[in-house]
Amino acid sequence: MEKEKSVKRIGEATSEQIEAWKKQFGVVKEIEIDGHVCYLRMPDRKILGMATALSGNDPIKFNELLLNNCWLGGSEAIKTDDQLFLSLGPVLAELVTFKQAKIKNL
Repeated sequence: MEKEKSVKRIGEATSEQIEAWKKQFGVVKEIEIDGHVCYLRMPDRKILGMATALSGNDPIKFNELLLNNCWLGGSEAIKTDDQLFLSLGPVLAELVTFKQAKIKNL
């Protein structure tokens, strides 16, 4: 049986680099689009506030600000190629996660 060749994706980081990012930022997310890969950290409230304030009602600008400020590494084409960038929209929302909060009257 022929050994399956591993295909190097454009922008793929080494496992050592990914571990270093995890130590520095905690959770690291990998996004792959059409053979290109990028790595993002989770946004903090400073990044979310800035992206919300500067983007106004423009979701494309919001995504661009979120991508640029959470970017750790990967294929630069994801930032510059419109088709790759626009493909990020649905998954970038997954970067903004919330824990379940409870409220009760006392």
